[in-house]
Amino acid sequence: MRTYRHEIAGDLVKVHIPESRSDLEAFRDWMTAAAMRGSIAMDTETTGLDIFSDSFGLRTVQFGDSMEAWVVHWERGGWFQEAVLWALRKLRPRLLIHNAPFDWLVLNQRAGIPLEELAPLTRDTRVMAHLCDPREPQDGGIGTGLKPLSARWIDPNSPDTQGDLTAVFRGLKLTKETGWRGIPLDHPTYNLYAGLDVVLTHRLYPKLFAELSRMGVRSMLIDYEHELLRICATMQRTGMVLDQDYCQKLDGRLAEEADRFARKARRYGVENVNSNAQVIDALQAMGETLTETTKSGNLRVDKSVMLALADMHPMTWKRIGARDANPLADAVIRSKRAGKWRSAYVEKFLTNADSAGRIHPTITTLKARTARMSISGDLAAQTLPSSDWMIRRALLADEGHVMMACDFDAVEMRVLAALADVSRMKQAIADGVDLHNFTRDLVFPGVPDPDEKLRKLCKGIGFGKVYGGGPENIARMTGTSIAAVERAIAGYDRAYPEIRRFAARESRIARGNGLLTETITGRFLPLDRWRVYAVTNYQVQSAARDVLGQALIEMDERGLTPYLRLPVHDEAVLSVPRGESAELMREVERCMTMTLGGVPITATADTKNLRSWGSLYGADY
Repeated sequence: MRTYRHEIAGDLVKVHIPESRSDLEAFRDWMTAAAMRGSIAMDTETTGLDIFSDSFGLRTVQFGDSMEAWVVHWERGGWFQEAVLWALRKLRPRLLIHNAPFDWLVLNQRAGIPLEELAPLTRDTRVMAHLCDPREPQDGGIGTGLKPLSARWIDPNSPDTQGDLTAVFRGLKLTKETGWRGIPLDHPTYNLYAGLDVVLTHRLYPKLFAELSRMGVRSMLIDYEHELLRICATMQRTGMVLDQDYCQKLDGRLAEEADRFARKARRYGVENVNSNAQVIDALQAMGETLTETTKSGNLRVDKSVMLALADMHPMTWKRIGARDANPLADAVIRSKRAGKWRSAYVEKFLTNADSAGRIHPTITTLKARTARMSISGDLAAQTLPSSDWMIRRALLADEGHVMMACDFDAVEMRVLAALADVSRMKQAIADGVDLHNFTRDLVFPGVPDPDEKLRKLCKGIGFGKVYGGGPENIARMTGTSIAAVERAIAGYDRAYPEIRRFAARESRIARGNGLLTETITGRFLPLDRWRVYAVTNYQVQSAARDVLGQALIEMDERGLTPYLRLPVHDEAVLSVPRGESAELMREVERCMTMTLGGVPITATADTKNLRSWGSLYGADY
């Protein structure tokens, strides 16, 4: 047996590499004793991140406590695999894992251990770190990476295992991508760092637990986050069926569209639609006045500016009637969108589909500061246009199933009404009237609104309260002048004075609490000193996210998890048996219906009894 030693926080820790059957018996003895003492940290080393690829491989499984680690070479097969399976399926110790969904899915796919067996045993230090401080390093936080957390809580000189291994890969003439597969299994640095990661994880857990206790974070919130972790990992494992024939054809159409609009842009002097300098020069030559600048002082021609010049709504890409559409801006954004859709979605779908023709989105349950979920990997679902079916058409329900979605009804505004106790808004919700029409009539009493521009403006102001958008953003989204938006905001505040009082009260409490605001579920969110006004945004978004999380748990308890595919924004997407769709629609709606602060939170399910996700947005399949 090889043993490596390394100093952490003044302690000399050991990393053991079993090489024989007798070494594995020593590992079993250690595991048995360690499990009796408490939790054991666990981690895996793999050939990469493509868990569902046929070429993906599990190389090592390591276990450790605060002083010792054992790196078992799964890749060697035989007794080594038997030792891992014994440890996880027979001994079943309490586990500490950093980023548990990855290791659950690795062991599910390559060791045959269902994640349902591992999840109840697990505490995830990454989840706990987010509950301590959800900010990323660029926002003043620590982040949730094992290295920076270890440097903060354990030892400032904690090794950067991934960073140092990247240097080793270069020495072996391997890249960062090929290194995890190509590095020799016996490489000393590879084995040492595999072991150190579990030692660090084991040491990190009590530090984070103590910090959460000091902050007063409720234990039920920690349990709740781990339940969501399991449910979303199950969705990731299930994945979604890909219509590969449709994708192949769509790839060609998008390539043609990108080229067609690029040729149109060239008629206005833009040879490269991705060249900001060329676009700026051409727009100014056409008489456009560009005023918005980047932090470095350069003129901005990003998506929001170009959509405004093209007179298009940022979500629907439909004309808003605020100005004459600029043909160059229209051509540039359409060419860029087609190119982006092709590379970010279609090509990625075709490349990453598994052998069964499914793609597996990565669902990060705790991503934003407010804890909003994120979907990335094979499908960045949250960046899809809200009303477009073209990409969604590529994703199908299972054979014999139809696609269903259930969306909360104006959940952000209902959450705002509940948190701020907005009496008029709560009454309107209770009466079942259209909230945006109701608000328009309060802000613009007796003013005709034949084209619903005033309704759109009031809706934009409401979402500005929720998402922190100022008059400029609201003006751009609604095609209204800034002066008119500011007058409407003043009217909005008179109609719903409780919202401003709520923001003032929560800001005052946060300033007295070290710029921390506590949400209705007991989550502590740091505020930036220069953006304390964002407290309403943080409170509402976080509560809305937890409403969705509770709905997912309700669905799980009612046996609906096998049908779940994605949580997107405030919506659950499901694949359900065709003959049971009506019954399951009612069941999902029941799971997503609840009360918050006396305000009913309701949801509406929809299915067109067709197979593609795009059918819910207008596709005919």
